[in-house]
Amino acid sequence: MTTTVVAAGYGGPEVLTTTTEVLPEPGPGQVRVKVRAIGVNPVDHKVYSGFMSADPARLPLRLGSEASGVVDALGDGVTTVAIGDEVIAYRASGAYTTDLVVSESALTRKPDALGWEEAAGLMLTGATAWHALVASGAQAGDTVLVHGGAGGVGQMVLQLARLWGIGVVATAGERNQGLLRELGATPISYGAGLLERARSAAPGGYAAALDLVGTDEAIEVSLALLPAERVVSVAAFRRAGDGITLIGGGPAADPGTELRNAARAELAGIAGRGELVVTIDRTYPLAEARAAHDYLRAGHAHGKVILLP
Repeated sequence: MTTTVVAAGYGGPEVLTTTTEVLPEPGPGQVRVKVRAIGVNPVDHKVYSGFMSADPARLPLRLGSEASGVVDALGDGVTTVAIGDEVIAYRASGAYTTDLVVSESALTRKPDALGWEEAAGLMLTGATAWHALVASGAQAGDTVLVHGGAGGVGQMVLQLARLWGIGVVATAGERNQGLLRELGATPISYGAGLLERARSAAPGGYAAALDLVGTDEAIEVSLALLPAERVVSVAAFRRAGDGITLIGGGPAADPGTELRNAARAELAGIAGRGELVVTIDRTYPLAEARAAHDYLRAGHAHGKVILLP
């Protein structure tokens, strides 16, 4: 048998429930993974909140998109992995489960040096950060402004930028500015006076701005510093009319599917060498998914929230 967390309706974490089902078998081109850890992300709440769709025909909703685990069954035609392989599954629909069936194309080898929890929290934030930096057009020697440097994606952006030789000025609250310094960025506070602080922090100007928070302040300050096309946002979809570059899963955004898929092996390699750190904030048992979502929605997480089957 397999245990799965689903959303029985649309709403808050109270709609999440645990079900028990017959152990699934992989079909042609598919692999079954015995899950060791599951990444929890804000987009998971958007799925069951009704923000994207509230069609009752879609219920119950399977949640999650990233996990780590061990291959324990193969469908016909699978050639890239074998039973016993340790893998990371990303863009793996329904990852909130003990036994995950996915296409073999959704799997990346897990480096031996990377823990299960870190592996489960690597790909969504890592691939988003990779996409944002590439979309910005910034090159080694440039400086970029990052709004929301202490969040999950922000921490990945800062680390990748440092590896790529790109300077970063990043916003954060006072308590997180030490973290930004540790990751190689120049921290500045958001709020009144942000434009002046941003200009002072980079007298030579910015090559691009990366908005990871979606606030009007982030977009307006960025547009005051740069042409619209040099402002990349993963969240400000309602500002599409400003001509900014939108990426991710929102309306009119570039999903960057090929680019993000191509980045997976690179991200795993860098993380496996210890050059890219996945910060784990808290872990919860799979059965306590409601509590994990309550914590994530409270906005206090300073790293990844992970579910453990």
